[in-house]
Amino acid sequence: MDLIDEGSESGNTPEFTVSEISGAVKRVIEGEFGFVRIRGEVGRVSRPRSGHVYLDLKDDRSVISGVMWKGVASRLQTQPEEGMEVVATGRLTTFPGQSKYQVVIEDMRPAGAGALMAMLEKRRAALAAEGLFAEDRKRPLPFLPEIIGVVTSPSGAVIRDILHRLRDRFPRKVLIWPVAVQGAACAPEVARAIDGFNRFTPGGALPRPDVLIVARGGGSVEDLWGFNEEIVVRAAAASEIPLISAVGHETDTTLIDFAADRRAPTPTAAAEIAVPVRRDLLGWTGEMGARLTRAATQRLELRDQRLRDLSRALPRPETLVDTARQRLDVASDRLPQALTGMVRLKRLALSESAGALRPSVLTRAIGEQGRGLAQTGARLEPALERLLRDRREALGRRSDRLNPAPLAR
Repeated sequence: MDLIDEGSESGNTPEFTVSEISGAVKRVIEGEFGFVRIRGEVGRVSRPRSGHVYLDLKDDRSVISGVMWKGVASRLQTQPEEGMEVVATGRLTTFPGQSKYQVVIEDMRPAGAGALMAMLEKRRAALAAEGLFAEDRKRPLPFLPEIIGVVTSPSGAVIRDILHRLRDRFPRKVLIWPVAVQGAACAPEVARAIDGFNRFTPGGALPRPDVLIVARGGGSVEDLWGFNEEIVVRAAAASEIPLISAVGHETDTTLIDFAADRRAPTPTAAAEIAVPVRRDLLGWTGEMGARLTRAATQRLELRDQRLRDLSRALPRPETLVDTARQRLDVASDRLPQALTGMVRLKRLALSESAGALRPSVLTRAIGEQGRGLAQTGARLEPALERLLRDRREALGRRSDRLNPAPLAR
């Protein structure tokens, strides 16, 4: 017998099935790491149709796979994006189907304001590169809109401030589209509101607004994050209705401010931008009316003075017809004598013509015409006979030249 006995191959080590060992590993990991917080950079992000989110958390040396179920993902205020630094809270478990461990994420937050601002700047640069913030895309606001659409929370102080300011400046019809102004529901509801207002039919039962105001009060970066979402920015850029962004206070800046046609520092300022002051407008129109009246009066006075000046250089109307009146008087005096002389001359000419008319002259003329007619009649009958004889001779000569054989056939 050898001093060192290798023993049998199986020995006393128990045998496990694959499922048994996978379950044992799963229980150990979940028991030891039932609650963990992991800080890292978001790597690959996948969003299948199921609504779940699969991602990687990594640092400079390691990578951990993570999964976020649909219900958790829908409650997040800030959706994870690649390159974003986050703090994820959850529990470690295993996925036996691929022999790997992963973290089931139950909450995720950006790792401080710096991470949010870095992600915001990255998103702003990407959207700006698409031309969504270009100045030539921005539309002018109407001078005096008939209907104003407001996208905001119906229960906050913002809508009361806007309505109060509009009443003070220039009362207009206001359509309110209630939305959530923070949280996970904020971005999709605001985007649907902007698109919904644009779908209204002009002049319909629910008329289409002439200008839109998207408004919210001040808050932290996280509170205003819904207005930095890409879906909201694209809806604002695609709006055919001019849009005023009034999100937060004057120092707050969100991406919708860049896509909007006009940015207002506060919701109250948005109402001031949307409509002019009615009293100022009435005063201006009154002043313009007075200036127009004065200008028209001065113009008429100048024209009247000019007409009077020109009229002094014109002769009096009486002098214009004096010569014609004198010529008429002279012609009137000469007219009776001229008529008498004309009658006398015509009577003399008639007497001279009547003296040449005698019955003998007429009888002689009739006789001469009768003799001429008799001579013409005497010459007519011989001429007709000669013409008839010539035609018969010509016809006979033509008949002699005809060939009788073809006629017989």
